[in-house]
Amino acid sequence: MKLNLKELQNQEQWLAKGYQLPQFDIEAVRARTVAAPMWLHFGAGNIFRAFPATVHQKLLNQGLCDRGIIVGEAFDEEILDKAYTPFDNLSVTVSLNSDGSLEKEIVASVVHTVKPSTDMDEMVRIFQAPSLQMVSFTITEKGYSVKGADGSYLKWIAADFDALPEKKASSLVSLLTYLMYQRYLAGQLPVALVSMDNCSHNGTMLYDAAMTFVSEWQKRGLVELGFAGYLNNPEKVSFNWSMIDKITPRPSDVVKKTLEADGFEDTDLIITAKNTFTAAFVNAEPTQYLVVEDWFPNGRPALENGGVLFTDRETVDKIETMKVTTCLNPLHTIMAIYGCLLNLPTIADIAADPQLKAFIEKVGYDESMPVVVDPGVIKPMDFIRTVIEVRFPNPYLPDAPQRIATDTSQKIPVRFGQTLKAYIKRGQGEEKNLMYIPLFFAGWLRYLLAVDDQGQAMQLSSDPMLEELQAKLSGIEFGSKGPFEDILLPILANDRIFGVDLVAQGIAPLVIRYFTELVAGPGAVRATLVKYL
Repeated sequence: MKLNLKELQNQEQWLAKGYQLPQFDIEAVRARTVAAPMWLHFGAGNIFRAFPATVHQKLLNQGLCDRGIIVGEAFDEEILDKAYTPFDNLSVTVSLNSDGSLEKEIVASVVHTVKPSTDMDEMVRIFQAPSLQMVSFTITEKGYSVKGADGSYLKWIAADFDALPEKKASSLVSLLTYLMYQRYLAGQLPVALVSMDNCSHNGTMLYDAAMTFVSEWQKRGLVELGFAGYLNNPEKVSFNWSMIDKITPRPSDVVKKTLEADGFEDTDLIITAKNTFTAAFVNAEPTQYLVVEDWFPNGRPALENGGVLFTDRETVDKIETMKVTTCLNPLHTIMAIYGCLLNLPTIADIAADPQLKAFIEKVGYDESMPVVVDPGVIKPMDFIRTVIEVRFPNPYLPDAPQRIATDTSQKIPVRFGQTLKAYIKRGQGEEKNLMYIPLFFAGWLRYLLAVDDQGQAMQLSSDPMLEELQAKLSGIEFGSKGPFEDILLPILANDRIFGVDLVAQGIAPLVIRYFTELVAGPGAVRATLVKYL
């Protein structure tokens, strides 16, 4: 059983092994899509393949849409070269149920791929197509960053200020802005730009990043002045807010062996040069939410028939804030950092750890829930209970803390900073009484020393601020007794990292106290958790 269109024609062998198959003419859908593209998605990673791609397949299966998705990748083109093209853009999505059962589906909703290194003309053609309704994104929070912690433009952002990236773009945002300029020149055609990333006000982050290039290009006379007006016309271009939630771990060895037992051959793990973990299959939990602001100037596919909830911006904001700042993401980040320090292999193992379970309960129920806003559509307490009691403990969802720990510096301002800001806004000084969010901050700084709780060197997950922060912490060694104020206070005062100035808000002394205990020597991390939890 090989994953390609030819082998898919032998449906009986797939059905006999329990695979759900596409219920539409893949080649006909591809031809219509290339001729009149409707949906282009940037970000070819696992979350897209396990969620939006499978949702759209439901529409295709039901005959509610006649065109598929075009996928573009500007950051890691190897994903397309190694995980899409060899398999005719097909993928296997495996849902990992908590009872150990698997649901397997061949997903064929992606019918065409493009990358700027070889397909710039094709990308321009797609953006100039009147039929294009939506461009969506799963590029992670760092994909929208234009400035570093010091306030200066990142080098790969500034690289595209002096000339339009007509042949090669140094960032996805510069590429998008250039392509939107081509759509503007083609007649100011309408389109929706829909971020599906886990970050607060993601549509606005995308807008701000794009407008950075518009401003710099206008200063240099590279684009017409009317371009900014086009992007700011809500009847022409939308920057939708959304909330997405589905845990999608790296490809699992357990799933790999299960598929191989079926006779499926294309199970090799693919690790790109940019450290993306992928394969011809994607494994994920069955639980999923996608809530999108219903603002589409050129129409949209009927994704509500696949389970997507369309609503107004205010409701999206409440749901997204509930999830990203309280009910899931901050808890995930705590588990990842401390799980790495304690050498716990999976999120399920971490969820079974008594101190770490107590830790996320304290942050979730006690410290974050008091300032969360109930969106009405989804109850926060129901959501967080399902996360803590059902989703995280799922032993068949082999998610690694190292994956979740990626880009932590970019996540902290949203996942924890928003809660601190909510307390500060109440004006009662409650933020100074928080005990467990500061314990996370201390644990993250301890993690950056790249030494686990037993004093052994450990590999840190990638992070755009890793080199800078490790340089600042270089004067601290495992087993040091302190004092650490001279080194830590400048870091803790950086509101770009923590969302607020922890020194000015009086939170820094507790973080430093915790850090001092965590770094004391072998077993200090566990001892500190036992002491406070």
